[in-house]
Amino acid sequence: MKNAKAYSAASATSPLAPTKIMRRDPTEHDVQIEILFCGICHSDLHQVRNEWSGFMPTVYPCVPGHEIVGRVSRVGSAVSKFKPGDLAAVGCMVDSDGTCPECQAGLQQFCPNTTYTYNFPDKHLGGVTYGGYSESIVVEQRFVLHVPSNLTLAGAAPLLCAGITTYSPMDHWGVTKGKKVGVVGLGGLGHMGVKFAHALGAHVVVFTTSPSKKEDALRLGADEVVISRNANEMQKHAGSFDFILDAVSADHDINAYINLLRRDGNITLVGAPEKPLAVAAFGLIMGRRSLSGSPIGGIAETQEMLDFCGQHNITADVEVIPIQKVNEAYERLLKSEVKYRFSIDMASLKSE
Repeated sequence: MKNAKAYSAASATSPLAPTKIMRRDPTEHDVQIEILFCGICHSDLHQVRNEWSGFMPTVYPCVPGHEIVGRVSRVGSAVSKFKPGDLAAVGCMVDSDGTCPECQAGLQQFCPNTTYTYNFPDKHLGGVTYGGYSESIVVEQRFVLHVPSNLTLAGAAPLLCAGITTYSPMDHWGVTKGKKVGVVGLGGLGHMGVKFAHALGAHVVVFTTSPSKKEDALRLGADEVVISRNANEMQKHAGSFDFILDAVSADHDINAYINLLRRDGNITLVGAPEKPLAVAAFGLIMGRRSLSGSPIGGIAETQEMLDFCGQHNITADVEVIPIQKVNEAYERLLKSEVKYRFSIDMASLKSE
């Protein structure tokens, strides 16, 4: 075992602060990674502040971070997929049982015994797992991913959560060239949805409440931008979408978007509003439309997403910060004052 520098929260009201954590020595199947960049996900903030206490209470100290990109520093004797010096990534999961029907189908994100990257029971060291706001991590090779060498690493880090969260439902619902795709909300998730839909060849329409975001939406790959408060603009698109990605976490009228779907169209929620959304049954019934939700993807699909990003040179739009500004970044995240994700340069941790 070795000590590693990290940033952790000691309680729900404590700021993140420097600390030391234990990392295990690599077993025969493990990959040890020197972390170069770690993205900040909104779920990091929820977890650090124990805002999900009802279904995933936080155990302190908490070291968040599940958008990890780094370089392999050591591998176990049975590791065949990685060697020291390789670029590697770790997302939201670090283990699963490997035997359930979900794992057998390559859908580890639905495994009932998934181990998440942080704040989950650690079968190796006891306590809970610690995430990517640290200088290194040790992960079983099945859950380590290859990073295309042409990608900017700071922008690649958020692909491990924001990227796969938006790519997976598009993959599942068959977004391809010639499809008409809507993206609701242009934030950390939505901006990735626009990039993917554009690269997949779809006609992309962004829905936003902010006229000021129109120029940026077009830059990211949108073909059209609709101000969702404008009823006439919305009506022009009634019954025309094959697929809509809803990335809004605030309360909003989901029926307005269901009515934009064509027959057999689908709208998938990747944002998670705090309160239940009211759904009018006839909006779904009359067009055989469907409403679904989607989390991250499985390991194979996540690697497929990273390879796709390599082919199309897709990364997240990021603001790179030193770890010392992480608490300030959390406050800005609450105010949506970032375009569109924060990425922590973990070299800054060396000075602690």
